[in-house]
Amino acid sequence: MKVVLRTDVDGVGYKGDIVDISDGFAQNKLIPKGLAFKATVGAEREAERMRNSRELKAAEERSVAEEMASRLTEKSITISMNAGEGGKLFGSVTTSDIATALEAQANVTLDRKDLQLSETIKEIGTYEVTARPHPDVELSITIEVVADSE
Repeated sequence: MKVVLRTDVDGVGYKGDIVDISDGFAQNKLIPKGLAFKATVGAEREAERMRNSRELKAAEERSVAEEMASRLTEKSITISMNAGEGGKLFGSVTTSDIATALEAQANVTLDRKDLQLSETIKEIGTYEVTARPHPDVELSITIEVVADSE
């Protein structure tokens, strides 16, 4: 059965795609949950409009991510943590800590899930963190961890 997807469905396709799937999957899951509707001639035109809308939105998200990346390329973010002797931190720096610091210091809102730590940050020092705000945009952020002055 050919159906038009109303939303992105993992393992099946994206919003506006016309996919050929089994009748049972379409009638028992996708159509009753409102995730898809049966493809007809008029529905195919609607699917084309959905795809165009999706592509415009993706292009806009990519341009926002590229602009964000250009603002962060030469910037260093400082995170202050409690540390003991020898520069060992009490705890570790998490992606949530980094996202909060980015918002406070660089005025950039980035989800913690978009940040990837190559190693656990448990000592004072300078680290590189990879951020992927968009599937096509990847940037490296310099994080400087310093001891709390309290």
